[in-house]
Amino acid sequence: MVRTMSFVRALIRAVRAVRHTPHLAAALPADEELLLDAPDGRLGPALVAAARGEYGAVAELLATTRESAEWENRDRYTMRLAAFAASRPDWLADWLAAAPRDPDALLVKAELAIVRAWGSPARAELLRDTAPLIDAAASAEPADPVPWRIALDHARGTHAPHTVFESLWAEAVGRSSHHYGCHVAALQYLSAQWYGSHRECFGFAEEAAADALPGSLVQALPVRAAFACLAAGATPLPGRQSPQELFSDRIDAAADLGVALSAAYEVGDPWPAEVRNLLAYVLVVRGRYEEALEQFRRIGPYVTAFPWARLDDDPLGRFVELRDGARRQVAAAMPLGREQGPAAGPAGPVDPLRNAPAKAAGRAAGPPGASALGKPGRSRSGDHYA
Repeated sequence: MVRTMSFVRALIRAVRAVRHTPHLAAALPADEELLLDAPDGRLGPALVAAARGEYGAVAELLATTRESAEWENRDRYTMRLAAFAASRPDWLADWLAAAPRDPDALLVKAELAIVRAWGSPARAELLRDTAPLIDAAASAEPADPVPWRIALDHARGTHAPHTVFESLWAEAVGRSSHHYGCHVAALQYLSAQWYGSHRECFGFAEEAAADALPGSLVQALPVRAAFACLAAGATPLPGRQSPQELFSDRIDAAADLGVALSAAYEVGDPWPAEVRNLLAYVLVVRGRYEEALEQFRRIGPYVTAFPWARLDDDPLGRFVELRDGARRQVAAAMPLGREQGPAAGPAGPVDPLRNAPAKAAGRAAGPPGASALGKPGRSRSGDHYA
């Protein structure tokens, strides 16, 4: 009888999934419409010009961000331009030759040096050699917090002690107290993967989120702390809880903060796209499929490499896989007579490493691919050389 009832329940879920999955897909962009790390309308033309070997558009763009104190945009553009220069450096070399003291060129040069050093087996040694470049960028524009974000990443890679980190952090927030990039760099330093702990990481993120300005992406910093916790693995030492179990409430509270922040932005807005991509992943892992599906809808076509590149060499493919999996989970939980609306009952958290359900009776496992948090050491755009 028990086996028969299990079969019937599985059959009903399958029928529900077949019926409702196409309807739920209507609210999502088609796979071929998705864009991975698409540049915005200002960065795009500058990258096209740089691809032709022309640095003028890049120089104009970064000068505008500096003169108008657009520090968040300046940080994003600098990372993208340095990543581009890693494979196409001629335009940057020409720019530096023409204007060796230009604060914007020096900033990209410093970021590029960090990117190259971070990808080397001799990372710590090479990173130490980049310190003068960071100092030059910081001196060229004393008000700019971005060199100090680079310095925080540099400190992490060179095993700098907490006293050095705290000094750099004071310099960064002294220039822009709510700068998202600087907060992300600090959070990574304080993570259990590097020189802190999950407790310290959550504490820093939650305090920063509480102090953040309305609409600031810093409000979603706890979602990054949650991701770091989920990435730590799920197999505890004998007699001890896993990080996911120990910080379960804080992970869910972080997701709640992320959901609230996401709701403050328009659907398909590229500005919070990385936060929404990260939030969607955390919600899937936690078994909160309907909320995850809503974030996939809000993402629109704007897929970001982080966090998906941490899971797979094909970040776009992994995004599609988890989006489809969340859609099937929601569809399977909808009554047969309904065409839309909330799913019936919450699903439970998913083991992020083994793709298995947590130990909670009657709770569903995650969709395929929701669990593999591989390749934690790779540098990706927006990931601050995680």
